[in-house]
Amino acid sequence: MKRNRSIVPLLLAALPLAGGCEREPVPETPPRQLSEAAFQYPEDLWDAGVEGETVLRLFVSSAGAVDSVVVERPSGHGAFDEAARTGARELRFEPARKGEETVSAWVLLPVQFRMNSEGGPDADAP
Repeated sequence: MKRNRSIVPLLLAALPLAGGCEREPVPETPPRQLSEAAFQYPEDLWDAGVEGETVLRLFVSSAGAVDSVVVERPSGHGAFDEAARTGARELRFEPARKGEETVSAWVLLPVQFRMNSEGGPDADAP
């Protein structure tokens, strides 16, 4: 009995065509910060009048909690970076969404340590 070997190449050739029926992309919404920033200006840097900015990369869970904090761009002052990391863990977010489903997502968060106009500390995150 002779086998028909030509069917395999025909099936493999048809596979790329099956993927051509694409659905519309599902809209994605990034996490949105809900809680106020809880960043503490390091006292020694405040006393010295030093300002800086630390950029963090946060992994926000599908429940809106900060699961991981990574310093994406350090300020050049370890005390600012540590204060930013510590404060970021206390933040709460409206989670990211993919369509109607809440999902985990990475987000960048700049934390600015600036002296306010009265000369006191001011640590801000947008």
